[in-house]
Amino acid sequence: MRLGLKLFLGYFLIVGLGVYFSLNILGVEIKPAFRQATEETLIDTANLLAVLARDEVVNGNLADGRFQARLAEYAQRTPNAQVWDIVKNTLDHRVYITDAQGIVLFDSTGQAVGQDYSRWNDVYLTLRGEYGARTTRENPGDERTSVMYVAAPIRDGERIIGVLSVAKPGSSIQPYVDRAEAKLRRAAALLVAMSLMVGLGFSWSLARSIQRLAAYARAATAGQRAMVPQDGGPELRALAEAVATMRDRLEGRDYVERYVHTLTHEMKSPLAAIAGAAELLQDELPPMQRKRFASLVTNETERLQQLIERLLALATVEQQHALQERRLVLLGPLVEELLGSRAPTIARKHVRIDRRIPEDATVLGEPFLIAQAIGNLLDNALDFTPDQGIVTLEANRSGDAWRRLTVTNTGSAIPDYAHERLFERFYSLPRPDTNRKSTGLGLAFVREAAHLHGGTITVDNRLAADGTVIGVAACLTLPSIV
Repeated sequence: MRLGLKLFLGYFLIVGLGVYFSLNILGVEIKPAFRQATEETLIDTANLLAVLARDEVVNGNLADGRFQARLAEYAQRTPNAQVWDIVKNTLDHRVYITDAQGIVLFDSTGQAVGQDYSRWNDVYLTLRGEYGARTTRENPGDERTSVMYVAAPIRDGERIIGVLSVAKPGSSIQPYVDRAEAKLRRAAALLVAMSLMVGLGFSWSLARSIQRLAAYARAATAGQRAMVPQDGGPELRALAEAVATMRDRLEGRDYVERYVHTLTHEMKSPLAAIAGAAELLQDELPPMQRKRFASLVTNETERLQQLIERLLALATVEQQHALQERRLVLLGPLVEELLGSRAPTIARKHVRIDRRIPEDATVLGEPFLIAQAIGNLLDNALDFTPDQGIVTLEANRSGDAWRRLTVTNTGSAIPDYAHERLFERFYSLPRPDTNRKSTGLGLAFVREAAHLHGGTITVDNRLAADGTVIGVAACLTLPSIV
């Protein structure tokens, strides 16, 4: 399914559900609202008629009095009223009056005179001095036949001498309920139609922008020139610009050319030394000179091999977008293993190793990358530590979820001009004891490994209390818990 269609269906589903639940809620509220309004009107009517009928109830001439005549006249009226678009031609109220025992004294329909209504809620509650009302269905299985009854007390002073109830059938208000529900449905249908149009427009616009971006990416892949899409909003424009940047880098306009030139320059020096030594070794030389030139060939070959291995390792980690495995790594045993492999260098330079790593110190990540990164930091520290110097390895917590490993060495400071280039590929400072440079790939590898783990790496001069430089500290921060 296309993305535009998915977005449209999702949007339409949300709108549709919103309209559906709104209709349900309003539909549930419409009928009670009409009934409440009708009940409020019946309360006024019942109390008014109770006051008008009081004298005839007290005098006992209700059956042939003016009250009955006026209600008969009321029943004969034809209002011919148009309420909005509904015509009303009949009057629907029914009125009955009971005595203090609940016996019907008067019924405008003539049906219930003499019957005992004391058990009906409207009469029963009113005789007790409470608000009396009820709703009764004439046909128990049909809600539309319900009739609402509201009663009011007939008082002689403070004494209740009877009850007057006014009834109104639900069928008389049903047309207004139906009209309101019909208008609500029409409004909902209009809302859905408008939402459908808006959703279609939005989905079409987004799909069109994505298609243009995809077409640009395909053109870039094929090596064709194409204009960077500028429509689709800031997010898609940012994505298009990112694709353009990626294209430039893949084409190698700057990155690859500089990478190859630097690599060629780094390999030129050892190759020249090997070629020169090999040419001299073809002649008759004293044993000491032959040994010195053979050692030169060995050292430069080892240098080339190291350059190639580190370059391959850096290329691998740069192309890696996620960790291949993630598990807890104990720093203590790992550091011991790394120090053991560098024991000859440590012994030759009489370097003192100061380990401050707790037994339970762990980091979370890919063991190979962590070992390579710490090994590169340790190599740098040993290279720049003078004879009889000190290299300190310390592991501390950096917050609840991070572990900071600091590798510190005594020695000369990092020059100001080199600070910004420390992590640049092939950039290296000369070693103090040999004045030779390394491959310049170690710190670049450490930075890539730290980024893959979500961590950081910093390298800076270490200062004494008086502000003088006493060495260099490299701080590698890695996650320590799952």
